[in-house]
Order: sequence, then structure tokens, then C-alpha cells
Amino acid sequence: MSNPAERPEVFQLPADSTVAVPARNRRAASQRVREARDRLTSTSGTRPAFDHELVRQYAQTRLSASYVVMLLVVATGLLFGIWKNPISAAAWTVGMLCIHTVVIRNCNRFLNEAPSPARTRKWRSRFVLLDLLYGLAWTTLLIHPAGADVVSNTFMMFLMLLVVAVSSMLAASLPIAALAATAPVTTAIALDFILTGTFDNYVLALLTVAAEGYFALLAHRLHSTTLATLEARAEKDALIGELEQAKAISDEARHRAEAANVAKSRFLAQMSHELRTPLNAILGFSEVMKSEIFGAHAVPVYKDYSADIHNSGVHLLNLINEILDLSRIEAGRYELNEEAISLVHVVADCHHLLKLRASSRGITIHEVFEQGMPRVWADERAARQIVLNLLSNAIKFTPQGGEIWLKVGWTASGGQYLSVKDTGSGIAEDEIPIVLASFGQGSNSIKSAEQGAGLGLPIAKSLIDMHGGTFTLKSKLRIGTEVIITFPPERVMSALAPMADEAPPLQPGHLDIDEKNRPRNKPIMNAGTGL
Repeated sequence: MSNPAERPEVFQLPADSTVAVPARNRRAASQRVREARDRLTSTSGTRPAFDHELVRQYAQTRLSASYVVMLLVVATGLLFGIWKNPISAAAWTVGMLCIHTVVIRNCNRFLNEAPSPARTRKWRSRFVLLDLLYGLAWTTLLIHPAGADVVSNTFMMFLMLLVVAVSSMLAASLPIAALAATAPVTTAIALDFILTGTFDNYVLALLTVAAEGYFALLAHRLHSTTLATLEARAEKDALIGELEQAKAISDEARHRAEAANVAKSRFLAQMSHELRTPLNAILGFSEVMKSEIFGAHAVPVYKDYSADIHNSGVHLLNLINEILDLSRIEAGRYELNEEAISLVHVVADCHHLLKLRASSRGITIHEVFEQGMPRVWADERAARQIVLNLLSNAIKFTPQGGEIWLKVGWTASGGQYLSVKDTGSGIAEDEIPIVLASFGQGSNSIKSAEQGAGLGLPIAKSLIDMHGGTFTLKSKLRIGTEVIITFPPERVMSALAPMADEAPPLQPGHLDIDEKNRPRNKPIMNAGTGL
């Protein structure tokens, strides 16, 4: 206890390197397989669920625009009735309204039926035929006023563009239905322009075909956008389903873990009494027999047997105590009985307890303590257990003739630290997370003759974590191991400041002005607050 200790360099423990499971790759592979299977079983090249959704959107769009289509048909019939033959225009208007009514009725029937792949294919074909009939009905009217005058051609061109645009927008969910509704109109008008034989009509025919291509491309783009939206929604639903399934599995696992933890706590609480009661009897009677209190044994070897029984009982009791301590720490039921303790005195006492054991193995223990260190606010029993676990491990894994250094001093932040360094066989870097886990043992520990339960370091780390400190383990093979624990500055008790106030009067009735203004309830000690 003479030389000042060197302040250690604290390093973080290496993180546990675990291989991430390629869940994303498996999900992508399963998605590709599912998409390929769906394309093979689908008539449109998409998923069967998407086929039904596209037809459903087509039916809903038709229903929502039914009044717009009726207004267009009636307005067109009125114009042709005023311009040409009223009877033909009225007949055409009634026919178009009948076709439109049939389309609306079929849309309602489709939306009210239960979805199935076979029914979806049937309704898809039916809607395509109805759109073809719808386009042919428009054709019968548009080719009627064909003529060489500019007004007639312009009117035909304008009405054709209007019909193609409306049909393309309404049937964008089913591109083949949009083509069936617009192709007859475009073909008839283009042929009508070509048959006139004039250059202007040739240009109009070319514009008619170009307009059909443009609206077909627009309908295809709308269909692609709708399909992409459906795929994104399906992916979102699948992801939500996976998350809900993972949450359910996690909740079930958590419930099982909580039930297992409760069962373990009940078992340990019951077995601690059931084990300690007969074990105390074994220790007591073996101690009596070993000490030969009631007389010498007839056979001297019985004394050695009694000593072996007593030593084995002590080892078993220590093991039970470690398991119970670890279970209480993990369950959060380990309560700290904190008080002001001297870390130097605790380490010196633990050294005194294990000095005989180290001397029997020829191990030299050096003490390097800084002088005049204040007390720390901690649990003395926990601090002793930390020091005993670290020092006993150092003695256990240090060969005969080795050396151990015990250092206590200040940290750079104003806290206090304890360092236990030995010249043992050391621990491999990849085994450090193993020895810090409960019941974990390194390869050197397994080969050693003095095997333990692997609870010393985990208990020490958990206890120092409960104090808000740090636990650092540094080791190199065939060189040695060093364990450093630190207590935070908040737990260091500062020196008591002298009292500057005078003693209070014996009679409290006579207080002058200075005594009234004197501060009261001033704290006696400051635990690392700097006040």
C-alpha cells in the first residue's frame, strides 16, 4: 500500500459478432417463385388476385361515370337529330342507352358476386364483348354523316377523339376492353377518310390512326400505373402480415420466457431452502467429525474422509449461493444495501482472506494502492463479492510462481477503479464474450483442473453494472489477464468541509438578525456533486 497506481486505459469489450440471417434474400426468392407461379396460372400475365382487382376497378369506374356516358350519348343524339335524320338519331340514342344499361347492370352483378378465378375470367370476357358492342354502336353513327365538306369531317374527327378518349379512360384497367371499344370507331373513320380520295382526308385518316395509338399508349400507361399500385399494396399487406406474424411469435416467446422465469424463480426459492437445510447438517456434522470433538477416530483415514466431505459441502454451498445471486440479479430483485465504504480496505481484506491460498501455490500478490482515497457509496457485500470473484479467478488460473497485481486508484473522470492483473495463461479474444456469459467457460478453464461453474465474472459484471460502473476485461494468450472495474464519480464521497457557522444558542427564544439569516439544513457530506 505504498506506490501510487497507474491510471488504466479502459477499452470496450469486443462486440459479439453474429451472422445475420439473410431473411431479405429468402423473401425475395419466395416472391419471385410466387410471381412466376401466378403468371403461369393467370390469363393476363399478372397475379390472379390482380386480375380480379383490375376487373373490379373497371366495374367501379364504369358505375361512377355512368351519368357522364349517358349525357354524352344523349347530347350526341340531339346534335345528329338536329343536323340529320331525327328518327335515326333517336333510334341510335335508345340503342346506346340500352347497351349502356346492360353494361351497368353487369358491373353491379360482378361487384355483388364472390370473387373466384373462373368467374373473373368469365366476367372479363363478357366486359370485352360489351365494350366491342359499345364501340360498334358508335361506329354506326359516326360513319353516317360522311361527306366532303369540312364541317362534317371536323365534327367526325372531334367526336371520334372524344369517344376514344372517354373509352380509353373508362377501360384503362382492362387494356383489351379499351381496344375493343375504340378500334372499331377509329378503323371505320380512317377507312371513311381514305375512301374519299383527297389529300386532306388522307391527312385526317393518318391523324385518326395516330390519335388511336396515342390513347392506346395512354391507356397502357394507366394500366401499368394501376398494376404497380396494386403490387405495392400487396407488398405492403404481405409485409404487415409478416410483421403481425413475427409479433405474435415474439409475444408467444416472451410469454413462454416469462413463464419459464417465474417457474425458475419459484424453483430456486423453494430449492434454496431444500438444499441448504440438509447441506448445513452435512457441514456441521462433518466439521465435528473432522475436528474429532467427541474423540479420536478408530481409523485415522476417517478424519481425511470427513475433511473431504466438509470441503465438498463448502464448494456446493458456494455454488448454490452463486446461482441464487445470479438469479436474483437477472430477476431484478437484488437490492443494494449502500453505505460509505473504503474500496482500499475492502480489497485489502479480500487479499488477506485469499493470501494463504495464493501462498500455497507460490503466487505473489502485489498491492499498489493510492493513498488518501475517500470512501465510495456502495454495497459492501457486493463490493467484497466482486473483489473475491476476481481475485479467486486470478489465483485459479495463474501457474505456480506467478504474480498478481492489485491496484486501486483514481480514474481520469474522478471515479475510483480496481485492477486485478495476473500472469496466467490468458483468454483468447474470441472467447471473452463467452466467459462473460452465464455458465460460460473458456478453453483454458475447461482444461484446468480447477473448473468452476462459470458464474464469477458474470456476477461481478452484473454487480458493478448495478452500481453504475464499468467492467473491462483485457487478456492475451500466454501473457495474462487484467480486469478493471470502475465506480463512477457520483459515488465518490468528497471530504467533509469544516463548519463555518457558530453553534446555536442554548435558548432558542433569543435569535438575532444574523442567526435568522443563517442557512439551515446544510448537507453534511456531498457525494460527488461538486457543491
